[in-house]
Amino acid sequence: MVPRGSSSAATLADMTEAVLTYRAASTAAIGAVEIDLLLSASSPDPSLFFDGFLLHAEQAAVALLQLAKVARTRFYLPPSMVAARIAAADPVVTASADRLRFESFSLCCGVAARFDALSGGLDRPPASNGTTNVDLNPPVRDLLADVRGDEPLHLAVGTNVTVTTMTASVVEHRVPLSTRWVRGFAEAQASSAALARRFTVPAGQARRFVRGLPATSGSRSVLYVIQGRDGLRLTATSQAGSVPLGGANRLRTIEPLLGYADSLTVYGPATPGSGVSSWQVDLPDGRFVLTLSPNSMRGFSGEGGLLFDLADDQAADDALVLSTLLDFTPVIDPTRIARLAGLDVGRIRPALAHLAAAGRVGYDAAEGAYFTRALPWDRTLLETMHPRLADARALVHQGAVTVSGDRATVTSAGNVYVLRRSGDSWICSCPWHGQHGGSRGPCKHVLAVSLLASDLEGRDGRR
Repeated sequence: MVPRGSSSAATLADMTEAVLTYRAASTAAIGAVEIDLLLSASSPDPSLFFDGFLLHAEQAAVALLQLAKVARTRFYLPPSMVAARIAAADPVVTASADRLRFESFSLCCGVAARFDALSGGLDRPPASNGTTNVDLNPPVRDLLADVRGDEPLHLAVGTNVTVTTMTASVVEHRVPLSTRWVRGFAEAQASSAALARRFTVPAGQARRFVRGLPATSGSRSVLYVIQGRDGLRLTATSQAGSVPLGGANRLRTIEPLLGYADSLTVYGPATPGSGVSSWQVDLPDGRFVLTLSPNSMRGFSGEGGLLFDLADDQAADDALVLSTLLDFTPVIDPTRIARLAGLDVGRIRPALAHLAAAGRVGYDAAEGAYFTRALPWDRTLLETMHPRLADARALVHQGAVTVSGDRATVTSAGNVYVLRRSGDSWICSCPWHGQHGGSRGPCKHVLAVSLLASDLEGRDGRR
């Protein structure tokens, strides 16, 4: 990890526990009529990519405070883990075209939060595109907590970082971003892309529902949310159109924002099997989105939802092409980018999955589209971030995999695992597959068989 105050910039490829280091930290200043928050740019270009006002100041301040709260919170602590081992990370902000996006993850990586300040909430569009970190340390949080009504809230994105009030000045140092967050970005994107809108309720109904949720984790069982005549309610069993809600207390994070909201839009799995849900607070000229993992004990960083795409070498090559064409558009049009890249449109989604695995691509369920953020990307680093994929490639390299029709065997650590094909999938005899099935991505044996089968098909195609 790069020490705070280091003079050199680092990319994800530079270290074992990879981090993203920004070139300066953040600043906030309060005067008689306005509060300034200066954000540090990851680009070497020192020019500002946003220098303007957030027009819904109090609403924006509350959203940023909740985003920071998520980044400081561990909703689940395994009995063997010491809470202080992982320090809180700072949220990430991306300026693109007509909006600012702020994103963060909880310490347990099971809650993803995003605040979108849309065009109507900015007094001007960003001057240019870029991604940075946002320091929301105590002095800045104190400033935001004092914002009331329509007080001007000014944001400038640049390189110098000083927090200044009428009586004090605080300098924030650059903050590293660990690969754990990058993996979280990737898996949250994959989960969000598989969600569908279930229902939208007025803000008043949403407030009553959220206030009735438990304040602590309580039971580990998953509850379900349905829409009744008088609003949302919980049920213990899944029903048609219901939305899973594991770790219901985590949803209380959105409660402070519901007083500013027009409505609450809820997204649930488009197909059975996933326990992920997304809760979108619809604000004037903005959105605050909370995406929850299936339960408090599961984080997004280890789900493995992108492993099949990452095992696709053709998609990796396509991603190299796409990486030069991403232009910070808040909505990626697959047809347009396929035309620019000279690729078939069907090859775009797997290529985007590779970029998502490096944190370069996110997914906005409200617009049903991918968006970009500027984090460093190193293709060679991806497999070190996904040990199951690295192990699968090693098994193929060792000759430990045999495939014969609809059956396969994998020899690993002295054990022989038998796999059989079921439709387009493989079922493995290993304990991992027995416990999780396909709900947490493929086991390394299924990945190894898929890699070998793909390699054999490629050889046949070249004959």
